Amino acid sequence: MACGAKLIVLTAAAGGLAGCAIVVPMASEPSMWNAERVSSDVTGAIGTPPPKLSRALDTEDHRRAIAALSTALDPQGSGASVNWDNPQSGAKGSFTPVGQPYPLEGRICRAFHADIVVKETQESFQGAACREKTAEWALIEVKRSGKG
Repeated sequence: MACGAKLIVLTAAAGGLAGCAIVVPMASEPSMWNAERVSSDVTGAIGTPPPKLSRALDTEDHRRAIAALSTALDPQGSGASVNWDNPQSGAKGSFTPVGQPYPLEGRICRAFHADIVVKETQESFQGAACREKTAEWALIEVKRSGKG
């Protein structure tokens, strides 16, 4: 094959692959992301535990937080922040959807910002969660943000 023909074949192959990228809206400013990761690899390797919001939350705090997250991320919702609290532990927080819902591997996903206060310590996070059509939202990524 002539050199020019090889170049055309390689260019066509590269052009075909160029459309394979998926853009996932997370934070509008990359500087908001802190290097500290709360979760492991987003790809969810076998045996990798799912990401958690905060190590400081107890079981009931976490249950209440995920319920608020589900309401905040609902694609049919208003897109407004949703607050939660646990009067027994004093933990509280809020979730704010970031951007529009997006499809990922047959699921609907959405990015969010979270503020969590446990025992007068505030933590801020950026993350994303996904769900199947009728399933609950599951965290796929959680990172500490520079706030808090």
